[in-house]
Amino acid sequence: MAGHVIQELDSRSRKILSILVDEFVRTGEPVGSRSIAAKFPSTLSATSVRNIMSDLEDAGLIAAPHTSAGRQPTDLGLRLFVEALLEVGDPSGDDRAAIVAACQEAGRNHEEVLEAATNLLSDLTRHAGVVVAPKMDTPYRHIEFVSLSADRALVIVVHENGMVENRIIQLPSGVTPSTLMRAGNYLSARLAGRTFAEAVDEITRELNLHEAELDTLSRRVVEAGIATWTGDRADDDRAMLIVRGQANLLDDIKAMDDLERIRDLLDKLDQARHMMQLIDLTQDADGVSIFIGADNDLFRLSGCATIVAPVTDESRRFIGTLGVIGPTRMNYARIIPMVDYTARVVGRLLS
Repeated sequence: MAGHVIQELDSRSRKILSILVDEFVRTGEPVGSRSIAAKFPSTLSATSVRNIMSDLEDAGLIAAPHTSAGRQPTDLGLRLFVEALLEVGDPSGDDRAAIVAACQEAGRNHEEVLEAATNLLSDLTRHAGVVVAPKMDTPYRHIEFVSLSADRALVIVVHENGMVENRIIQLPSGVTPSTLMRAGNYLSARLAGRTFAEAVDEITRELNLHEAELDTLSRRVVEAGIATWTGDRADDDRAMLIVRGQANLLDDIKAMDDLERIRDLLDKLDQARHMMQLIDLTQDADGVSIFIGADNDLFRLSGCATIVAPVTDESRRFIGTLGVIGPTRMNYARIIPMVDYTARVVGRLLS
């Protein structure tokens, strides 16, 4: 969405949106056209600014919170700013030194280092520091996959100890929103109380059982001349079972039952393979995740934003996730690199 909208904006509109967001983040108040015109790098009248602001409002990027003449960014406007317009550098030298010192003082215990890092982020940002992920080898109670776009999904995992983690994953082709929903329902209903490694073992066991049963049934219907495979099913997942002489099936109830069971098994095998992919992607997801406002399925309260980053050791083993949650007008330019740097420092210390 942000990528499409940014292409529709010319350079003046982008600059005005950036100035408006900067001022709103700094003051927390709606921003007027005169304030923006005074900060514009070239001469631009307040009238011209108002006209551009009107276009930005029509695009849903800014809005008037009340009868004030000023405007403030919407959740969509903030997300576009963060994803496409924000220039993110490195944390300041003072921030880097404070992060390293606090994490080193905590010792090498995982919990102590994560707690120290989170407390420091809270102190430095003046927002709530959060650890939103335990170790991945703890049993989970609930898992949910939320489709964000055709190729991305949000994974929400609630662990048995009550902690919650969320990760963004890139979806393989063929995984639809309904597939995500079925995978979440299955993993939550059937495999709750297991670690991810145990869930993978259980799904693998079911895959093997289904494969064995499918081989037996398909061999029986093929030998009976009722159906034939297109291609070699052992080497080609796209191989199809073609039914022949369908009119005669009405006289063979057992053959009909076998074919129905084959169809059911093929569907279950397809779902199981997708679940294996989703679990692998969940464990491998990386990078800073930013959630802004009520349009996100995880954080439904308008006015809130969350910035989190996963912590991994040198061998890429997932340790946890840390970050901050605060108002949508938080200082993204400072906090995003700070969260990312803190996650990398903690990962190095715990390696």
